[in-house]
Amino acid sequence: MSNKLRVGILFGGKSAEHEVSLQSAKNVIDALDQDKYEVVLIGIDKQGSWLLNDTSQFLLNSQNPQLIKLNQSNDSVTLVPQGGGALTHLTTNQADTALDVVFPILHGPYGEDGTVQGLLKLAGVPFVGSGILGAAVGMDKEMMKRLLRDADLPVGPFLVFRAHQVNPNFADVAGKLGLPLFVKPANLGSSVGVNKVTNEEEFRHAVADAFQYDRKILVEAFIEGREIECSVLGNDDPIASVPGEVIATHEFYSYEAKYIDENGAALEIPAKVSAETARAVQDLAVKVFTTLGCEGLARVDFFLCPDGELVVNEVNTMPGFTSISMYPRLWEESGIPYAELIDRLIRLAIERFEREQRLKTTYQG
Repeated sequence: MSNKLRVGILFGGKSAEHEVSLQSAKNVIDALDQDKYEVVLIGIDKQGSWLLNDTSQFLLNSQNPQLIKLNQSNDSVTLVPQGGGALTHLTTNQADTALDVVFPILHGPYGEDGTVQGLLKLAGVPFVGSGILGAAVGMDKEMMKRLLRDADLPVGPFLVFRAHQVNPNFADVAGKLGLPLFVKPANLGSSVGVNKVTNEEEFRHAVADAFQYDRKILVEAFIEGREIECSVLGNDDPIASVPGEVIATHEFYSYEAKYIDENGAALEIPAKVSAETARAVQDLAVKVFTTLGCEGLARVDFFLCPDGELVVNEVNTMPGFTSISMYPRLWEESGIPYAELIDRLIRLAIERFEREQRLKTTYQG
């Protein structure tokens, strides 16, 4: 009988960040210790189907981020409430051996926004990363910024518009936020649908583009500053990595700069900041993490302004795990290698699950 932990890797997803998830999954799978873990690959296609994949051929064009694709499988599976982590094959109604833990390497809606997290809780299986609340507020940039602002943590000026409202007026928005400004979907990451705006024509295009991906968009003031990022790890007592800096060679840190253009950005790890600033970044990163109810992992992104002020840009509750992603590289610099990082994340998932299982579900007055 095997003593290996059976780890389900959920990847792909019904999201504009589908391809990023494929890249992340490949790196996590390559890093998993095959002596410790039995890996079960569950690829989610863009229609939302869960497909059991073979580890030897689950991706097509895996070396090309522009052409990478999920290799479609005919074996559809699902997790069911109270199933204890057992995968059910939809064609045969047969159940597999239960998964011990799930690593949902999913970015964006239907994967990083609390949706999958709720299903996994109902299925009764431990999972890596934030729970429903932390994932949901971390994904929704409006809710995230409102919660941080209410906790007296520094966020930049922003406006919110919804698809059913009158289209935002450029003159009014520019009058409140100044120029340039940024337009982005409220519930997406990886800079998908994000545009920098300097005039009315660009603004109209940016609003239309952002509304393709979400029914709610944010318009944010431009903040002059260095882009500093910090990784956080833990449940009740989270720790922060050394800070890193993103130095974009594009106009801003766009999707192309992150995942397509190998020279799209330079990552300065650790960031060249004073020891005092580094501590301030780490302290603020942990405060953001706990304020939003995050668990397991998150990457917190800041602007370091010329006067030394830190402004929170956003939090990512399932940051990229590609070969060039900041989250694992910051921990590598902080003394936690990639494989050990994955081990810790899995342990944190199981620890949280076991802690929650001890809670009472019956009231005895």
